[in-house]
Amino acid sequence: MDHGVDLDRVSDLKRREDARFVDKHPRSLALRERARTTMPLGVPLSWMAFLYDHPPLFVDAAEGAHFTDVDGHRYLDMSLGITVASTGHTAEPVVRAVSERMARGIQFHLPTEDAVIVSEELVRRWGLPKWQYQLSSTQANTDAIHLARLQTGRERIVVFEGKYQGHLAELLAVRDERKTVPEYLGVTGHDIARTTVVAWNDLDGVADALASGDVALLITEPALTNSGIVFPSDGFHAELRRLTREHGTLLAIDETQTLSMAFGGLVREWGLEADLVILGKSLGGGVPVAALGMTEEVSALIDREYATYEVSGEEVDEPAIGGTLFGSALSMAAARAALLEVWTEETQHQMQQLARALADGMERVIRSHGREWDAYQLGNRAGYRFAPTPPRNNQEAGAYDLPSVRHFQRVFMANRGIWDFGWWGGPAISAQTTSEDVDAYIGVFAEFIEELLA
Repeated sequence: MDHGVDLDRVSDLKRREDARFVDKHPRSLALRERARTTMPLGVPLSWMAFLYDHPPLFVDAAEGAHFTDVDGHRYLDMSLGITVASTGHTAEPVVRAVSERMARGIQFHLPTEDAVIVSEELVRRWGLPKWQYQLSSTQANTDAIHLARLQTGRERIVVFEGKYQGHLAELLAVRDERKTVPEYLGVTGHDIARTTVVAWNDLDGVADALASGDVALLITEPALTNSGIVFPSDGFHAELRRLTREHGTLLAIDETQTLSMAFGGLVREWGLEADLVILGKSLGGGVPVAALGMTEEVSALIDREYATYEVSGEEVDEPAIGGTLFGSALSMAAARAALLEVWTEETQHQMQQLARALADGMERVIRSHGREWDAYQLGNRAGYRFAPTPPRNNQEAGAYDLPSVRHFQRVFMANRGIWDFGWWGGPAISAQTTSEDVDAYIGVFAEFIEELLA
């Protein structure tokens, strides 16, 4: 595909911006070098280094939709910790609730009233009648798989190419032609032996995968969110629901990256039906918490009498779910405040409007340079692609893209006070982003496109 971009020139511009970035961040670079003696790559999580094609920043403080690094530079945050901070970094209700809970105790391995209120609110918004809690969506997906296997007596899992449902070995699989192979080093063929990967929007592929009658669970996002945004085709979700029911397979919808897109997520916005729903990332306003919603049939696997046991390590009469830190008083206090005082219908409608304005502004800039590239918006996310039509699946999304341009864009905008999402997703609006912030982003984006296409 001819994108009309001089990639040799992009390389030269990227080197210029990289040098500027290094010059602007001496303290961050010094801290990283110091940290290399005690942490691999000089960061507490390897992603903080290798997700960016420039050195990582060390952060000092944040407020609302902005954060400041240790060198004193202030950024409009359009990544939001990969959407974890979609309430904004310092949402006052969450800060207040967490502070009060910290002063009264945060971990008892016993419930608090907040857990009741959070669960009632999740029932109201996402429709499923019963909920359990975890610290991350990786753990929620783990529990979902265990419950589905128990419910169905089957073992196989189906996922979509381009998905991300957490760092669970069984889900870290990709397609190589028609084979399923490990996605990451350290994941083995044995780990993914019961996992099938199907192309997004490929309903024939789904039908073929389910026809064997051994699939316990199909896990999907409402839309793919790790390849920009790849939308479902018309009728895709309705047919997924029909096929899974026909073949006795449970359907899980992972709203980890889409719960902030609408009131009740895209499950409510699009009227989707599922046996299990996974929520994570921004549910607690930045405090670690995830939730797993389930039907009464799945809940009955947990909600029953248990045979007692006396010796740790022996076979026990209970599902393989849970964790010592799950459902803590702190997590529940944060989720209650975020749900009731931040994730309101009015706020989420405003976030959608700002994202629409952002997508429209990006499109105007692109069109002013004679390009027909597609600009899009979904919920609180926006973005663009180097092609006039949206991709139908992850493979097309990759074929349409220009990674070197994305890397150039990221460092270019960082050097001008915009912390952009990264190569795998477009800018995200938080509950504290303003129309002035959107205008600021569009202004810097216009500078970037001018440089790119000059």
